[in-house]
Amino acid sequence: MPPIVNPELGLIFWQVVIFGIVLLLLRTFAWKPILSSLKERESSIEGALRMADQAKLEMQELKAGNEKLLAEARLERDRILKEATAVSNQLIEQAKTKATEEGARMIEQAREAIQNEKNAALAEVKGTAAKLSIDIAERILRRELTDQPAQQQLVDSYLQEVKLN
Repeated sequence: MPPIVNPELGLIFWQVVIFGIVLLLLRTFAWKPILSSLKERESSIEGALRMADQAKLEMQELKAGNEKLLAEARLERDRILKEATAVSNQLIEQAKTKATEEGARMIEQAREAIQNEKNAALAEVKGTAAKLSIDIAERILRRELTDQPAQQQLVDSYLQEVKLN
């Protein structure tokens, strides 16, 4: 068995005195800086936590703001798309109407041109027919006028054809 150590009274006294001196030195030189650094660390941690909470709130506000902006942007996009669709439909209708009117106008012009050409052709045919009729009548009259009895017969036949009122 190991021997039991019995410290002497003087050793205990000096250990207590040295412990007190070390305690006094630690209290005056070490405890204050340690406690102040602990308080400083605690306050910086609390500040960081407060800043984190504040940042969290700001992030939530920004998120809500972004969602609101996104919703407004979607509404604006939908409105613009509806307006663009309406404008395109209106332009298409205007183009159809204009094309229809232009087509009708062109058809009418073509009809008028055809009618004018027809009238001109008929006038030319009538003129040609009249000229031919006059030429034929002139030839017949020359032949008939040279023969006196044929001339008298022609005048008589014309007089019979003409009915007097």
